[in-house]
Amino acid sequence: MKYLKRLITTEVENGLKNSPVTAVIGPRQCGKSTLTRHLLTYNRPFLYLDLEKPSDLRKLEEPEWFFISQKEKLICIDEVQRKPDLFPLIRSMVDDWGENGHFLVLGSASRDLLRQSSESLAGRITYKQLTPFLWEEVNDHVSYEHYLTVGGFPRSLLQKIPEVSYQWREDFIATFLERDLLQWSGFSPQTMRRLWLMLAHNNGQTVNLSTIGGSLGISHTTVRNYLDLLQETFMVHILPPFISNTGKRLIKTPKVYITDTGIISALLGLYDFNQLAGHPVFGSLWESTVITNLKGIFPRAELSFYRTSNGTEIDILFQLSGSLLAIECKASAAPTLSRGNYSAIEDIAPLHTFIVAPISQSYPLKQGFSVVTLTDLFKEIREYIKST
Repeated sequence: MKYLKRLITTEVENGLKNSPVTAVIGPRQCGKSTLTRHLLTYNRPFLYLDLEKPSDLRKLEEPEWFFISQKEKLICIDEVQRKPDLFPLIRSMVDDWGENGHFLVLGSASRDLLRQSSESLAGRITYKQLTPFLWEEVNDHVSYEHYLTVGGFPRSLLQKIPEVSYQWREDFIATFLERDLLQWSGFSPQTMRRLWLMLAHNNGQTVNLSTIGGSLGISHTTVRNYLDLLQETFMVHILPPFISNTGKRLIKTPKVYITDTGIISALLGLYDFNQLAGHPVFGSLWESTVITNLKGIFPRAELSFYRTSNGTEIDILFQLSGSLLAIECKASAAPTLSRGNYSAIEDIAPLHTFIVAPISQSYPLKQGFSVVTLTDLFKEIREYIKST
């Protein structure tokens, strides 16, 4: 497959220059290993270890001696969460060695990685999150329709045979449920599959933990644990409500989005764009796409949604560097705002409101409002951030 440059490449390179340890985290199969192998033309020798390979694990039977013997190299450790006892040793090594750029660690499960490293490597590690392909990385190569249907995972997006792409996503789901899930205790693959399917059918909806728990035969606390695991393995976005003092009765239950649209289409058995476009979930898939890309491009931004009890709402509120922007997602070639959208905008008074749609050209709607392509949305947001 052709290699497409990732947007976080420069950030990872800067991390290697400015921090003893750089961590690249993100979902399994999103391209962390491929990105790393292209980065390792670094101007110094490197060592690459994949902890899913028994031969590489054996090299770490005496890890202190092994690391000392490789001191002059950049040591890259893939799937590092499988050996969390390495983190205290890495801390000791980098403290003894001084300088930066000693370790590059990759992880596909943030729960163990973040907990262990935050305890052992505070002040010594910088985190970079890699997502499946963002639209800016592939918009010269694929259409909106293809991107929405197959999602952003490289082996799904870059596969030219639709049946093979679909099969890869089915296999990915099975692997997550039947193998990756076994890393954590207290989770059932059967229950997780049913929950994932329920979330796919209700993508982008507010979640009632008790209702979901009743449908699955588990407690609301267990539902919360399952959702937390899905979030910490980068499988869902949990979008919180925007809290304001407008005096309106606000919906305070979070919304849940499955992060990758290709996974949603596979869960729902939707093979192509025509099936997807005719499905009730189609509008929420566009919202998932926008949210996933915003989080990937602006990882420090705060995202939320605004909804009152009488239906006044805005899909996404974007806050960063003092800027508050409203973003309404419309999966239409001729997008329009509803009365409820305009009421929400009056309540919130954002700097600007963007209506983002799968269109070919952006255009101004009126003062303070623009209809934009996904690409232009990011450009416009960058301009607002620069100006504040």
